[in-house]
Amino acid sequence: MSHYCKIHSLKYFYTAASNVPNFPEFVVVGLVDEVQVEHCDSNTRRFVPRQDWMNNVTEEDSEYWDRNTERLLEAQQTFKGNIEILKQRLNQTGGVHIFQNMYGCEWDDETDEVNGYYQFGYDGEDFISFDLKTETWIAPVQQAVPTKHKWDNDKVLVAYRKQYLTQICPYWLKKYVKFGRSSLMRKDLPSVSLLQKTPSSPLTCHATGFYPDRADLFWKKDEEELHEDVVRGEILPNHDGSFQMSADLDVSGLKDEDWGRYSCVFHLAGGQEVSKRLDKRDIRTNWKTNDGGQRLFISLSFSHVCCWRSCCCSAPSDRLHHWTHRLLEETTSR
Repeated sequence: MSHYCKIHSLKYFYTAASNVPNFPEFVVVGLVDEVQVEHCDSNTRRFVPRQDWMNNVTEEDSEYWDRNTERLLEAQQTFKGNIEILKQRLNQTGGVHIFQNMYGCEWDDETDEVNGYYQFGYDGEDFISFDLKTETWIAPVQQAVPTKHKWDNDKVLVAYRKQYLTQICPYWLKKYVKFGRSSLMRKDLPSVSLLQKTPSSPLTCHATGFYPDRADLFWKKDEEELHEDVVRGEILPNHDGSFQMSADLDVSGLKDEDWGRYSCVFHLAGGQEVSKRLDKRDIRTNWKTNDGGQRLFISLSFSHVCCWRSCCCSAPSDRLHHWTHRLLEETTSR
């Protein structure tokens, strides 16, 4: 098996919600290389594996799940209290509020270099984050300044944050990668479909079922990649741990004789490709055609798919902004 993945990641997302209908008060999700591997929420009250290979952790640490369950249930009360503190600090009363903590590390398995981040957000905005290089907290909003001063002066806390991000987190990340290597290092090519909602709609090239998420999808004309009249979507995770993405092509001005000059190309990390030439007969649509196109009635909303926003290439602040939508969809879809 080829060794294509150089950067591995371990991420944790803690979300405390206040007055959000049909959503747990507290949710924790852990991801390895963008694959969800652990989960706990205030409804189930249990920290559990989301990948079979994560059960291997008990071979070396039999109390792993019980110990972390207890720790996370304690954290729930802390996060609940944090929402009340922030509501008072911001002069808020009722309404929907979400407090989040995102932290994690990355490890280069060739150079052994590690990096980490630790930050908090409130109602979708950055609140405070830890700068690993300067070993200080950064407060992007005035309301976080008191917290910054308090935490900067707590040298024990600062030292622990640094130790966790540079030693403890990479230690566990390496273990998880070892347990799940056969799954995390696999390569799966997608199925590629051509979709169109109406005759005047853009034509969508949709690739789903690929792994890993290091991939590209684009349109070509006469073997030349197109940039105009093309809208490319984000890489989104599927329920089964694979990924999907799409690229829209404006075909409103396309002449019938030119259709065969266009093709959609999916490129997976490592060089593997799937190419689909533009052919009206292959288009799946929810309108009837008289020219041989497939008479298949489908919805292009993909509402049945857990369309989390992809976080793999974003800065930590971007990932935190995305997480509310991502977590809400994943939880309410179960």
